[in-house]
Amino acid sequence: MLWEAGVQTVLPPGYLCCGYPQRGSGQYDKAEKIVTDNRVLFHRVANTLNYLDIKTVVVSCGTCYDQLAGYEFDKIFPGCRIIDIHEFLLEKGMKLDGVSGTRYMYHDPCHTPIKTIDPVKLVNELMGAEKDGYKIEKNERCCGESGTLAVTRPDISTQVRFRKEEEIRKGAAKLRSIPVVAGSAPAPTAAAANGPDVKILTSCPSCLQGLSRYGEDANLEADYIVVEIARQVLGENWMADYVARANNGGIERVLV
Repeated sequence: MLWEAGVQTVLPPGYLCCGYPQRGSGQYDKAEKIVTDNRVLFHRVANTLNYLDIKTVVVSCGTCYDQLAGYEFDKIFPGCRIIDIHEFLLEKGMKLDGVSGTRYMYHDPCHTPIKTIDPVKLVNELMGAEKDGYKIEKNERCCGESGTLAVTRPDISTQVRFRKEEEIRKGAAKLRSIPVVAGSAPAPTAAAANGPDVKILTSCPSCLQGLSRYGEDANLEADYIVVEIARQVLGENWMADYVARANNGGIERVLV
């Protein structure tokens, strides 16, 4: 979607973990080493690509956002800001005019990456829900994934999951009772008998993993907001199409 918005994007070399998982599990020394190594690498990027005058660091995870806030990016890229991908896309006007035949609810993560606007307002604007005659509402309660909670304490996570599933079922039932507005394309045949298709959207990769566990029991899909936008704007094969375009002269490698 950054490509589609015409934004020149710089990816730091290699896979970079922000260090939050290590800090959260009590491995403070390891976390500090990761932060230091990453900051050194970002300084190298800033020096090598100083002609680009980088002013924005885009993230797609609230937990990463919280960790990166301590990186002092303003000392690496002067005048720089950190912003969530969804807020950035809204700034660029990358939003939908509604999605016929599908209704959405929104799961706001515990570590929300959306800082400058109400998250529910943002998702409504991005998805164009009002043009479909309804408002995307927040689905309450923690999804139970909570970073490493589902792995380290599945007993607690499972109890959280039961309560979240109840909220999802209630939210889905409410959405399925909302008719498709006049003038919209008809809902898919499979959904026609039970109302529109229902999806739960989130802005957190970890929450997406957690919400995906509810698929069969709650009879709905979970997805990441920007992925759903990409699917609606660029089609079902958006990822393969993008990779093909990027590999066809769209990537410039720079030694830092």
